[in-house]
Order: sequence, then structure tokens, then C-alpha cells
Amino acid sequence: MIDLRSDTVTRPTDSMREAMVRAEVGDDVYGEDPTVRALEERVAAMFGKEAALFTPTGSLANVLAVRTVVEPGQEVLCESAAHIARAELGAHGAVSGLTMRTWHHPRGQIDLPQIETLFAPDLGPYFVQTKAIAVENTHNFAGGAVLPLADLQALRAYADRVGVAIHLDGARVWNAHVATGVGLEEYGAIADVLAVCLSKGLGAPIGSLVVGSAEAIAASRVRRKRMGGGMRQTGILAAAGLHALDHHVERLADDHVHARLLAEACGVDPAGVDTNIAVVVRDDAPAFVAAAREQGVLVSAVGPKAVRIVTHLDISKTDAAAAAAILARL
Repeated sequence: MIDLRSDTVTRPTDSMREAMVRAEVGDDVYGEDPTVRALEERVAAMFGKEAALFTPTGSLANVLAVRTVVEPGQEVLCESAAHIARAELGAHGAVSGLTMRTWHHPRGQIDLPQIETLFAPDLGPYFVQTKAIAVENTHNFAGGAVLPLADLQALRAYADRVGVAIHLDGARVWNAHVATGVGLEEYGAIADVLAVCLSKGLGAPIGSLVVGSAEAIAASRVRRKRMGGGMRQTGILAAAGLHALDHHVERLADDHVHARLLAEACGVDPAGVDTNIAVVVRDDAPAFVAAAREQGVLVSAVGPKAVRIVTHLDISKTDAAAAAAILARL
């Protein structure tokens, strides 16, 4: 099978496994795992922030990150197809007690006029107050779309003007960085708190990080433990993340090329594929997914009329070409 369902399906490379075996470890709940500390310090520095916290999942990283800027009973604004609204099983409401309101953009982009209309200042004891705006870069369900830096900077200026925080769901911010050349520190500058993932495009078997101020990360460390996310000799996992940062960032450009190849094979304009995700609109999405499986290609339906194709570390140029031929016939 050529598996194009997600970039989460990758398996550690041999060299990554060797790095995991060699990892120096300690008890991370006591703050004594040197490899975890090295990963956290490195990622914080990459984004120009004071600190970072290693978590087992991207969903947990997002829950912890948003909770640092939004209290229970307050709200975060986000795009209607954002991962925090659509794909985390309502965790932010169920666990953190916050609410969401959304704007809509067909490409998952920032729409300042809509955001300005939604924004709710402190209007007294009867109304929910907006405390943060969340953006996703790249935007998963918008087909891996990149948010332009100028739009992010305009949003930062607006947030400063009205006194709210910005959360960046940067699960695939590495893809945005490689696709645009925008520095990771520039992305970090627009956000009060970020969540970044190692187990998607970078190919680590597990792990995300919350990134922000020392105060935000200290609070997140307490909440992580309270939610059952305290881990012990986690350096084995952190070593995979460090290896991924060393070896798997720049190669994301290959995934972007492969995604455009597959999009074109399915009749989608490759110019509209920013990174490693292509979305094909079809009336028969579930049937198409089933037919592709029969031919040896795994893709996923992300709606009744939407098929998602995701390229990743385990898809070679040969794999991409073979899958493109099969999908084109279908």
C-alpha cells in the first residue's frame, strides 16, 4: 500500500532509531531528563521564545497552549475548519471550559474584517469576552494552505490594539517555513503561545511542544501533570525529535513537490497546493477512497465531498509517481 492518508503514518528511520537507543535519559517529571531539556531549549530558541514543554500529542499541546491565554468561561476566535475546533473532540470546551466562535474562509485564511466583527470586549457580567485569536499555519483542512506573513503581522497588530493574545497552531509550521522561506522566529514573533508538532512532517514517532513565555510554560507543566501527561524517561522520544530537526526539515520541500504531482493527477491545479496536502473535491468521496484502496493507494475522506491526499517522509518520488498514475485512472 502507498499510504497517503496522513503524514502521521511515518515510521522512524534507522538513524532515528539509533539516536533513540543512544539517548541519555532521566526522570522528566523531576525535570531531570537531559535530552528532553535539550529539545525544549532548542525549540524555544528556534521560535524566539523563553521556554517550551514536550507533550505526547498535538491535541494536548494545543489544549495546554490555548489554556494559557483563555480562562474558563472566556472565548477564543478561530477559523471554522481549524483543527482546535474540528478535530480535537471538543477538548477545549470539555477540559478547559472555554468557548469558541469562528469566522469562515475557504482557504482557512485570516479575515480581519470578520474577526473585528466577532471580537467581544469586556461588556460586563452578561457577555462572553474574547481573550485570544487562534490561527493555524499551515491550515490542515484548507489543504495545507500557508498563512501569509503580512496577514499574520496585521493580525498581531490588531490583537495588540484590542488587548488579546494570539495562539498559533503550528503543527505543520515547518512546512510553511520551507515553502516560504519565512524564518521560524518570525512566526514565533506573531504568537503569544504556539504548539508545534514533531510527528507529522518531521517523521518522529511521537511528540509536540508548547512554546511560549517562561510563565506560560510553567503553568502548562502543572496542567500537563494534572491531565496525566507527566512522563518519565522521555529522552528516548525527545531524541527522535532532535534527530528530526537535524535531518527532516529541509527535505519537506520534496513532499511539497510530490503533493503537487498528485494534485495534478487528480485534476487539481497544482499552483493551489502550498505544501504537502492536496484536497480533491468529488461528489463520490467515500467511493473514491474505497476504489483507491482496492488499487493499493490509501487516501482519506475529510468530508462527504472532499478527499485528502498527504505526502510525507515515507513517500518516495517513485511512490508518488505510482500513486499519481493510479489516482489519475480513477
